[in-house]
Amino acid sequence: MLTRYPWLGQAFGSHLIYGPGKARHDDHSLALYEKAGFAAADADRAAATVFVYVLGSALGPAAQVTLTRRLGKNAADAEQRLADTMTQATEIAMQFPRLRERLGAPAEYAAAPRSSFEFGLQAILDGFEARLAAGRHSRR
Repeated sequence: MLTRYPWLGQAFGSHLIYGPGKARHDDHSLALYEKAGFAAADADRAAATVFVYVLGSALGPAAQVTLTRRLGKNAADAEQRLADTMTQATEIAMQFPRLRERLGAPAEYAAAPRSSFEFGLQAILDGFEARLAAGRHSRR
């Protein structure tokens, strides 16, 4: 949704966006977390954590769409500007050892963002699961 409407990310931070559809979504999300075993306050925190994570993960692709649209307005030099920016970014990255190392393996480094979302979401869910298990253990 954010790549189709990249302005929506800014709208989340600058407008009150709420209606029956959002309320229905929120209520359903809270029900899922409560069914999993979270108390009401923790269900609120868990839902907010996942929402913020997903929103944050979508900002990069949304920014790329915005940049592509902006550069596309002047197609003649857009490709050159992008190439110049990538050259400059590479020169800067070469000054830092971990980034320099990753530039040496571009196929793996370029693939990382595609699997980063799944990795991060799984880490959040694993944390939720551990938290629920610890709560069950302490109640015994």
